[in-house]
Amino acid sequence: MDFLDPQIDAYVGDHTKAENDTLSKLNRETYAKILMPRMLSGHLQGRVLSMLAHMIKPRRILEIGTYTGYSALCLAEGLTTDGQLHTMDINEELETMVRKYIAQAGMQDKITYHIGDATKLIPGLNETFDLVFIDADKENYSTYYDLVFDKLRTGGFIIADNVLWSGKVLTTPEPDDKDTRAIIAFNDKVMKDERVENVLFPIRDGLMVVRKK
Repeated sequence: MDFLDPQIDAYVGDHTKAENDTLSKLNRETYAKILMPRMLSGHLQGRVLSMLAHMIKPRRILEIGTYTGYSALCLAEGLTTDGQLHTMDINEELETMVRKYIAQAGMQDKITYHIGDATKLIPGLNETFDLVFIDADKENYSTYYDLVFDKLRTGGFIIADNVLWSGKVLTTPEPDDKDTRAIIAFNDKVMKDERVENVLFPIRDGLMVVRKK
């Protein structure tokens, strides 16, 4: 996941606004207590997501893959005053931690937290979204893309995380490496989709930003 020279990476971090105290506490607790803490968006990517949300000014955001709630809190910073973010995750074991930090951030009225299978939850959402963030199980990236597309307004954005997959996108995947195959297929799917414009940013593990025409 670490593509930049460490000194450049440190310089980038030093010249990016710091995360707030709540996000800093969430960051530390995730690394101290939760398995696979590198799944957390973290300082740089979190500030990028916040900046993009402020630029887009979304009224409705959908996040697929809550984890410990860091990226949801970052994205919610850019919501309109009457905005709402829906975030969903299948892992109910993290619910207490997620809800604690949503409350600490004062975002209880801005963030709706769903626990369950996103492929079943998304069709039940009667919303039109301005921004969708996909950061869940890699095998279902293409499925999530298809499920949300008609719920995304014209001119709206989809952002997908981990699209460089630690550089494995440049390899020929092993037959049992379903995640790498899925990410490569997703990236190719977006590139061939004439309904959108897209750019892949080499930020952290890769962010694919897609705009619906």
